[in-house]
Amino acid sequence: MKNNKLKIVVAMSGGVDSSVAAALLKQQGYDIVGIFMKFWKSSFDDKKNGGWNRCCAFEAQQRARAVARVLNIPFYVLNLEKQFKSKVVDYFLQEARAGRTPNPCVICNKEIKFGLLLDKAMAMGADFVATGHYARLLREILNPKSEILNKYKIQNLKSKTVFKILEAKDKNKDQSYFLWQLNQKQLSRILLPIGEIASKAKARDLARKFNLPVAQTKESQEICFVKDKVAYFFKQTIEPKKGKITTKQGKAIGQHQGLWFYTIGQRKGLNLSQGPWFVVDKDIKNNNLIVSKNEKDLLQKELIAENVNWISGQEPKLPLKIKAKIRYRSELASATVKEKIAAKKYKVVFSKPQRAITPGQSIVFYLLHRSPAVGGAKAGEASELLGGGIIELQIANLKMQN
Repeated sequence: MKNNKLKIVVAMSGGVDSSVAAALLKQQGYDIVGIFMKFWKSSFDDKKNGGWNRCCAFEAQQRARAVARVLNIPFYVLNLEKQFKSKVVDYFLQEARAGRTPNPCVICNKEIKFGLLLDKAMAMGADFVATGHYARLLREILNPKSEILNKYKIQNLKSKTVFKILEAKDKNKDQSYFLWQLNQKQLSRILLPIGEIASKAKARDLARKFNLPVAQTKESQEICFVKDKVAYFFKQTIEPKKGKITTKQGKAIGQHQGLWFYTIGQRKGLNLSQGPWFVVDKDIKNNNLIVSKNEKDLLQKELIAENVNWISGQEPKLPLKIKAKIRYRSELASATVKEKIAAKKYKVVFSKPQRAITPGQSIVFYLLHRSPAVGGAKAGEASELLGGGIIELQIANLKMQN
């Protein structure tokens, strides 16, 4: 990418990664503007941070401002409280009430960071938006002799330039899983400088090298807008709805306080005797939580994915063999996208049974990338993000409910 003093807006959270991203781009001579986004403050949080969740706390804002001061770049605070509440928090609660286990980070990336912030940046005359995500971008120019169209079974590709997302160099920190809802228009205006960094330790070393006052900042591990435990958040935001805990055979053995407090595969916190018991399903219609002593009941090979998005913007030929993840920290598993059963809805079959396929979570599709070296990685070392969808149902559960 040629410089020519391109203007880049960097989403600065006050953490290590976004701060280093800003520093790296500044070092390369770009015109950098830092923006700190304030997302949402709850009505029940403590008053220490004025009700703001930890990602938007005053301390985080001050750290981001201090980094901008060190880098000598303009710094602004963008209040997106209403939009974040509407697009992310309300979605999270709506899905939870429906008995699903949602992933709000995916929606936040699509609608907020690479939606509203990107729109704001373009309105400011910026050329790109950069973030501290651990993932890599690849810009590939196709020509009539390229075999890539057949290789990836892509049909009717109109553009000669395709933007791809690859997993980060540091596979342990890779965040490509959360980016599956992005489209080509968004990717054409995004930069991800951190994706080439070998490790979090290296990122902290760079922070020290640039004299950034964030080198020892702790990482955020939970949902950013949930200050304490998710269960506490639900207690404060959703009315209780007690129901029965039953076995697969329909025998009532306990009582639950609301289906949203539980997720598929959960073992702890059920308060049942003669265990261990595992949550294997949710009967939404009858408000029953279904459990089993047999952990093998959690194993399933097939699922239905809805709201599927293909990063290329083009639907591939089916069936398509892929690698897939059914949750952020799960291992890549061999699978096949078998068939399209409705608009943006597909049947996916794994080669081996997967544990705790959970409605509401994202299933994300990958292919092994075999193009020339990218960012120091040897050919074949990086997985390419093809797209993904929301897990609607395990096939076994679909049959049970029909």
